[in-house]
Amino acid sequence: MSIRSLLPVAGLLLAAAAAAQTAAPAPAPVSLQQTLQAARDNLDVALARRSVAGARADVLSADRAPFPTLSASVNQIDLQNGNGSGNAWSEQRYDKSVGLDWTWERGNKRELRTRTAQRAADAAQAELDETGTQQQLAALSGFYDLLAAQERVAEVQQIERSAAELASVAARRLQAGDLSAQETARTEIEAQRARSDLRLAELEQQRAALVLWQLTGLAAAPEQLRARPDWPALPGTLDTNSALDELVEARADVRAARARAQAAQAALDNSSAQKKSDITWGVSYNHYPGTSTALVALRMQMPLQWGYGYEGEIGRAGAQLAQAQDALEKTRRVARLELQRLQHEVRSTAARAEAYDSEILPRARRVAEGAELAYRKGALSLTDLLDARRTLRTTVLDAVAARSEHAKALGAWQLRSGTPVAASGN
Repeated sequence: MSIRSLLPVAGLLLAAAAAAQTAAPAPAPVSLQQTLQAARDNLDVALARRSVAGARADVLSADRAPFPTLSASVNQIDLQNGNGSGNAWSEQRYDKSVGLDWTWERGNKRELRTRTAQRAADAAQAELDETGTQQQLAALSGFYDLLAAQERVAEVQQIERSAAELASVAARRLQAGDLSAQETARTEIEAQRARSDLRLAELEQQRAALVLWQLTGLAAAPEQLRARPDWPALPGTLDTNSALDELVEARADVRAARARAQAAQAALDNSSAQKKSDITWGVSYNHYPGTSTALVALRMQMPLQWGYGYEGEIGRAGAQLAQAQDALEKTRRVARLELQRLQHEVRSTAARAEAYDSEILPRARRVAEGAELAYRKGALSLTDLLDARRTLRTTVLDAVAARSEHAKALGAWQLRSGTPVAASGN
């Protein structure tokens, strides 16, 4: 078969592949729970998890006694007269010895060292939890930003269609002599503005999708990422049964700061324990032909702490403990203020979103529908109609923003208070 005869077949195959790719279904919209789970497993959390593994390994390193030391030596080598003849091990006069030394740590140093590493590992684990919460907070904000952007696109599309229809009707009325050229031009300008607003809304949706994809690494491509309408129910309820002090102490960042303070306290105790000198015990077996083939030596070594009591190390550890305690107090204050702020934001944003959902937006839609009907009957001027449409557009966008702010505030409170994050799915 010639190459020319294969070209049509190749063209058909390429066309079929392109058609199959075009007909491929778009990925299903992601839910809020999927988003939060993906954020809990993203790269930032993976990096923090590696830090926890390293801190756990430090505990193993700290919780061990010093290794015994094995030594071997050959002494009494006479370079001037020699050491005699015969077998080097049993006849020549070399002092051969094998020794074993072991350091006895006093002052409970091993336990204190291990406790310091364990508290540091606890802090790393708490920081991992905090990193996961921070990533979920960012992903939750990104999810609702994308959902709000999608709703803005849908609303602006409706406004753009209405403006285009109005411009088309105005053009026909101009041809029939029923409308002035000036008013026709105003409708065309309004339609062009609506198309520009639609392109801007689509761009904002693409940006929000890209941000959410970066935070979660979801399987869908950024340009195909869509959020399921998981808005929280209105009016929102705020669970304040838990005492604020309990919520503060249960937060991951406070637990991490508390573990750091405990690690600093253990490090201070370990520094103070250096005042008790460690003792090194040793024993060696000597073989010296001509004198004895079985000599045993016992040793004991310890540093003589004269003129210095580790004041520098203890002072440094004390300063680090004070710093860790101050950091803990600061973290507690910041946590309390954040929880109080979230409580206020949930209540205020819920009231605002409820007002838009039940009163302001329905009233703006009724006014716009009445203006449309009155304009068709000739009972309303074009200026009043355009004003009603612009008011509706502004109100719709404000309502979406209010719903998004409430969803973010409620989700942040739920994540920070340990309440399960739930959405109404409508």
